[in-house]
Amino acid sequence: QLQLVESGGGLVQPGGSLRLSCTASGFALNFYAIGWFRQAPGKEREGVSCISSSGDSAHAADSVKGRFTISRDNAKNTVYLQMNGLKPEDTAVYYCAARTRDTYGSGCYDTMYLYEWPYWGQGTQVTVSS
Repeated sequence: QLQLVESGGGLVQPGGSLRLSCTASGFALNFYAIGWFRQAPGKEREGVSCISSSGDSAHAADSVKGRFTISRDNAKNTVYLQMNGLKPEDTAVYYCAARTRDTYGSGCYDTMYLYEWPYWGQGTQVTVSS
């Protein structure tokens, strides 16, 4: 019943932009904190950005601060990750994940541990290359 679907990935040149979407099915997204993670080939999955259920707090990893912006549109049951100034090192599969107060809390913090996010989407590929 709880399902997250990512979309918006693709191939883009360095310096370009993409907007990723994470749409929830089977639950009201406004009750969940949403995180974006990414995993490059041969690398561990890492946290990129997150937003609290209320939208009053957000976090972005140092590697993407000033370039990526997370936002949510509860009317569309969707969370977005606007990615500007993309770099080749941003190439990865991007995943969205969710948690609520009953599953590690509905807030967003400086650290993003994988085990704290029980609900995951299937991922969308982002490739930054010239």
